[in-house]
Amino acid sequence: QVQLVESGGGLVQAGGSLRLSCAASGRTFSSSMIGWFRQVQGKEREFVAGIGSNGGTTRYADSVKGRFTISRDNAKNTVYLQMNSLKPEDTAVSYCAARDRLWIISTSSSLYDSWGQGTQVTVSS
Repeated sequence: QVQLVESGGGLVQAGGSLRLSCAASGRTFSSSMIGWFRQVQGKEREFVAGIGSNGGTTRYADSVKGRFTISRDNAKNTVYLQMNSLKPEDTAVSYCAARDRLWIISTSSSLYDSWGQGTQVTVSS
């Protein structure tokens, strides 16, 4: 089973950038679909971006298209989420998630079975 640890969150002003990292351990990382989700207290966890096992396919929520970029470096067992032009509404706890042998990029959190602990992203006005 893949173990995931997020890092890179913090406080940034609107318009700024952050790069989140998801460091993974486990044999199945390179064959795993990876998704980034975010959650605000009191609201459901929502899909942000996903990437296929070989990095050849990506998917983004409409709200972040053109601003966020997901990438992976399988040699380093790491997935990144580059977040540019951040907005206050991006404030949330961000999580990365994995599912081995998932052949589509799913927006449903229920299809992922490995989760990191989350990292707080706060965007000030």
